[in-house]
Amino acid sequence: MEQRSAAAWIPDTFDLPSLAHAAAACRGCELYRGATQTVFGEGDAHARVVLIGEQPGDKEDRAGRPFVGPAGGVLDRALADAGIARGDAYVTNAVKHFKWALRGKRRIHKKPNEREIMACNPWLLAELTALNPAAVVCMGTTATHAAFGHAVRVHALRGRFHVTRLSPHTLVTVHPSAILRLRARPEWRDDYAREYTNFVADLRRARALLDVNGSDAGE
Repeated sequence: MEQRSAAAWIPDTFDLPSLAHAAAACRGCELYRGATQTVFGEGDAHARVVLIGEQPGDKEDRAGRPFVGPAGGVLDRALADAGIARGDAYVTNAVKHFKWALRGKRRIHKKPNEREIMACNPWLLAELTALNPAAVVCMGTTATHAAFGHAVRVHALRGRFHVTRLSPHTLVTVHPSAILRLRARPEWRDDYAREYTNFVADLRRARALLDVNGSDAGE
């Protein structure tokens, strides 16, 4: 099977607005067929920290914006607790279209496969080229896969900076949706509190790097 890629849709010269415009027409993989629209990244064009998730969810697919659903609420709270203003960061996803399966009347998230992750990788690389941030935070397995170019275990790499194709300062952590799932079950509330605290601690490591580099993301 021919390997499709978003590379053909990347402009020869670009900035974030031109990338977002070009991505709206992307047909680099089959996911566009089931999605409402491309959900590109958003945030400060001079952001020193970039936060990368997996893919848009149902709310993001409908709104056309990343991290506006429940997981986005967890992320917003954690960023505030870590001293990073979301408006000073750039948030995006490794995959720009919503992959889903119908369950009753609900569209349920389906995990992107390796072919889909790598087909969308040119958009992520272009975003990072345009931004040139001091730090990149990969949240979850899909984002980490996109950064390293292959599947890795998040918990084996979590909380430390790594050199990747995206940045020489790539921090690995969990996805906010993984924390959110723990909150849904009363018997998991202690696990939720612990994981949320650890997530904030990871974000504070990114904040500390920004401070060392002379850029304060919270001011």
